[in-house]
Amino acid sequence: MIITRHDVSERMSSIVIHNDTVYLCGQVANDKYADINTQTASMLEQVDRLLAQAGSRRDHILSATIYLKDMTDYDAMNLVWDSWLPVGHAPARACVQAAIAEPEYLVEISVIAAVGNELLP
Repeated sequence: MIITRHDVSERMSSIVIHNDTVYLCGQVANDKYADINTQTASMLEQVDRLLAQAGSRRDHILSATIYLKDMTDYDAMNLVWDSWLPVGHAPARACVQAAIAEPEYLVEISVIAAVGNELLP
């Protein structure tokens, strides 16, 4: 059994790969003081970067769990999410209200994806 870990610290790894499945640690925005639209876009840029580092891409996402500080941001977050997600490649998804570790963050995401960089048909 081979498990590959990237950006390992004493607490967590940014990426864990096992059996052609990529697990990303929770991702947040670069600017925790930005509005929900900016935080969501920045968070998804981080997901893109980590997926590429792991040999995957957004159309290979199998599952996503989105944590919102406040469900009143649900529609605004979904506008950014829907425009980022490739048509026809929606993953299994959950979106819940949660207390995020740093209270300024409005949104966080955890992603599981399949390995593979091949182009879409």
